[in-house]
Amino acid sequence: MSDIVLSRPVPVTTEPPLARALLVGLAILFVAIFLFAPLATVFAEALAQGWRGMIAALSLPDAQAAIRMTLSIAVIAVPLNAVFGIAAAWAIAKFDFRGKAFLITLIDLPFSVSPVVAGLMLVLLFGANSSLGVWLMAHDIRIVFAFPGILLATLFVTFPFVARELIPVMIEQGRTEEEAALTLGASGWRTFFTVTLPNIRWALLYGVLLCNARAMGEFGAVAVVSGKIRGETATMPTMVEMFFNEYLSVAAFTLASVLAMLALLTLLLKSLLEWRHADLLAATCRH
Repeated sequence: MSDIVLSRPVPVTTEPPLARALLVGLAILFVAIFLFAPLATVFAEALAQGWRGMIAALSLPDAQAAIRMTLSIAVIAVPLNAVFGIAAAWAIAKFDFRGKAFLITLIDLPFSVSPVVAGLMLVLLFGANSSLGVWLMAHDIRIVFAFPGILLATLFVTFPFVARELIPVMIEQGRTEEEAALTLGASGWRTFFTVTLPNIRWALLYGVLLCNARAMGEFGAVAVVSGKIRGETATMPTMVEMFFNEYLSVAAFTLASVLAMLALLTLLLKSLLEWRHADLLAATCRH
């Protein structure tokens, strides 16, 4: 009768408990110093004069105009980038064509170009000193120092986020399911809505959340192309800088706290959706 040797389960990590505790402690300390401490400081400064001071700061016409401008830009830019991201990811993952690598490079371009340079490019392209700018002015069309310029700048700096989340997921999924649906007689749109979209919904959600956060918090490109005109083209990030430079610290930190709360709300929504669909997310392993 042969001896039966029972092997012990191999531990996931071989580090001693002290080393693991030290690594976890360092991670928590890093997050506390570089994330929670600045966030707490922003809210503390906003409440320096109490809740009445915050309400008074939010009641300022310039602050309200900046909030409306930021939300309006995000409401338009995020859906447009979602549509572009889906189209770009679909083309790259489902089709073979010349120039695919070049298209991926173009999608990554805003990651390597400074936002300030992006804003300057729009000014040079649509400004009054360019040929196109002269034609636009002759037809009473304003791009630079107006809403369209801010929207174009935001679209430029945010459009890679959705596409970059979707491309790896769609490449990993391949074309089998779509080809099967088409073979069974489904139309292209029906295949997209019943097969492709359900498979990419988590990656799409994450890309949209990242895009929305960047759209509301973008400063460099918007600051250049908007001209930071009070009540007209100033967004929340640019208005924070203007208030701070005018020593209106409560107003500046109040707007900054609103931006922080919007970001926290975005993360909360993401977490709630993950918790609500935890079983489905674990089953599909797609996120």
